[in-house]
Amino acid sequence: MTGNDARSTKTVVITGASTGIGRACALHLDRLGFRVFAGVRRTADGNALQQDASDRLHHIYLDVNDGESIHTAAKIIEASCPDGGLSGLVNNAGIVVAGPLEFIPLDSLRSQLDTNVVGQIAVTQALLGMLRSARGRIVNMSSVSGRVAAPFLGPYSASKFAFEAISDSMRLELRPWGVHVSIIEPGPIATPIWEKSRTTTKNMLDKLPPQAHDLYGEQIKAADTWAWTMTRDMPSPEAVTRAVEHALTSRRPRIRYRIGSAGLVTEIIARLAPDRLRDWLIIRQRT
Repeated sequence: MTGNDARSTKTVVITGASTGIGRACALHLDRLGFRVFAGVRRTADGNALQQDASDRLHHIYLDVNDGESIHTAAKIIEASCPDGGLSGLVNNAGIVVAGPLEFIPLDSLRSQLDTNVVGQIAVTQALLGMLRSARGRIVNMSSVSGRVAAPFLGPYSASKFAFEAISDSMRLELRPWGVHVSIIEPGPIATPIWEKSRTTTKNMLDKLPPQAHDLYGEQIKAADTWAWTMTRDMPSPEAVTRAVEHALTSRRPRIRYRIGSAGLVTEIIARLAPDRLRDWLIIRQRT
């Protein structure tokens, strides 16, 4: 699967392609010669993406929380693959819900898990027959937060820890058919998701009862300052696009791709640091 000639007839589906990592991956794979189905939820985002791409890229309405949307998208993709095979699926769609677990609205927690976990499985189930037919590959977008959980990111970390476990199970279950599953574990990447998350979190925190601010106000303020400082030095999505390319095209794709220095440090902490030391390091970093 190396070389542009080998990739020119390959078809890949990417969820959450409106902005950020998903958009960057869609454009990168399009430039490499893939036929790309880029999942978006707004026509305007799809049109903007289309303007920056070749005619190999097709934006398609795909909401991972909408079963009818997934079913319709799968039918369109299947009809566009003459041999019935799909070379790759990049499960990238996701949201970030943040705040103290004591006061997180349960509907927000459910939305976090539905989008980042259940929705990914729903899309994979719908496309798995085509992936199996082509001995295709699945690339699941996780995070360093799927290895080490931080305060006030409990819902997001829970979703990514779950996605890591699901990816491991999926890899073993699909091995007999040659469908490889890779996990991408980026550290913080410069994408709109962080600004969206900050806005969403602020709106949610504004609605919390006074008790929440009395109990957690100073800690939340320190965490927000740390996050804002961190965002100024985040790498661009290109590091992630290269990992996705390797996972889809290499003869020996990796099981996990750790992106950036934060990914390496997090892996060391997750593997080697005792729990109490890990807690101390995390708290010290955010104060």
